[in-house]
Amino acid sequence: MTSAADLRAALLAAACALATPGLAEEACDPAVLDLRDADGLLQFRVEVMDDAGERARGLMFRETLPKFAGMLFVYETPQPVAFWMKNTLIPLDMLFFDGAGRLVRIKQDARPHDETPVVGGDAIRYVLELNAGLAAEFGIEPGAELRSPALDQSAAAWRC
Repeated sequence: MTSAADLRAALLAAACALATPGLAEEACDPAVLDLRDADGLLQFRVEVMDDAGERARGLMFRETLPKFAGMLFVYETPQPVAFWMKNTLIPLDMLFFDGAGRLVRIKQDARPHDETPVVGGDAIRYVLELNAGLAAEFGIEPGAELRSPALDQSAAAWRC
């Protein structure tokens, strides 16, 4: 019988194998987001949405998202944020981070086409969208930290 820790380790190895060879040794590739918690490190290939137009479109109308891929929404300052799933075809987990890149809230399994607002909080600076179920599968919990060159390095808990 495989333990949860063994499963997590195998999934982490698979995630890292998807990255470009040598990427794990390179800190802060703009196309890779690192996420760490007490259990270890995860890496996701990300698209960074850092202006209003990009953030408004997000993952709408996309039919697929690779398992170890995501979209990182970057706001200029910490602020109240809310998302909805209108015109979004993929079920998602939404991870909401503060100005330091620390995870403060998770919305698991946001359903396609749902127009109910998903409120992230009052002082959110970064939002990571992943395929639904990944937060639970990897045991991602509040307190996890991001590392990416897209983060404000002067405020980041985990700097490049």
